[in-house]
Amino acid sequence: MRKKVSIVGAGNVGATAAHWIASKELADVVLIDIVDGVPQGKGLDLLEAMPIEKRDSHVIGTNDYADTANSDIVVITAGLPRKPGMSRDDLLNTNYKIMSDVVGKVMQHSPNCILIIVSNPLDAMAQAAYRQAKLPRERVIGMAGILDSARFRTFIAEELNVSVENVTAFVLGGHGDTMVPLPRYSTVAGIPITELMPAERIEQLVQRTRDGGAEIVKYLKTGSAYYAPSAAAVEMVEAILKDKKKIVPCAVYLEGEYGISGYYVGVPCKLGAKGLEQIVEIKLTQEEDAALKRSAAAVKELCAVIGV
Repeated sequence: MRKKVSIVGAGNVGATAAHWIASKELADVVLIDIVDGVPQGKGLDLLEAMPIEKRDSHVIGTNDYADTANSDIVVITAGLPRKPGMSRDDLLNTNYKIMSDVVGKVMQHSPNCILIIVSNPLDAMAQAAYRQAKLPRERVIGMAGILDSARFRTFIAEELNVSVENVTAFVLGGHGDTMVPLPRYSTVAGIPITELMPAERIEQLVQRTRDGGAEIVKYLKTGSAYYAPSAAAVEMVEAILKDKKKIVPCAVYLEGEYGISGYYVGVPCKLGAKGLEQIVEIKLTQEEDAALKRSAAAVKELCAVIGV
């Protein structure tokens, strides 16, 4: 029996995630949204692409949470997207209400699922979902670090004119202006980028990574990024469904790791069949540690606003 992944929110991120999952034949997909017709239309369109792609993934679109029953993984993308000039924090209260409603309905039908949270502001929404779902922390994971690291990897590969396959990068902390890219742990074929380009150029790439989402919003004017965010969420889905034990940066609930307790913050995580299987603690310099604590403090402020 094939695995089942439900995606809440049939907008650009959700529909594109459904596309990646179906085209990789990872699972059967249920695309759900409150708007009548949109998930049904996108789901049917995607299903009709499967003979061409030679994939047997089944895809349906629905407005009824009963169709999501017994999902192995539920990816939550629902919420308002950012518009130009809008900070992630502006989205906070509206998306908190949406998240609370969605998680309640999801848990009713799939109490054994693993939740992957993509909605912004990411860390606070993951915290809200964790509180609402009352699941162990291993089963509520936020997608942020993979996306931020992919942006950093893109910029490093372009700068050095090398294959993206050679580039690894690590970005910790909250998903937003306080994220903490780590050049010391970012490498090209194992060589730290600190040995391959000057410090001031690295700092420019770090800043572009921090502004990565805003840069795309500025271009699009009426929407936000969706190809890379959805691909990042699907990397997590694949690691869990295939029990890959893959180490990737994710937002998880910390209980003392890195000296932080009680909040969702991006750190290196091992993902497998149980969801979060290990938090990898790496040694940080004083500056890196201070930056991570600042990032955690920013998450704490957001969580205080919505009382989670």
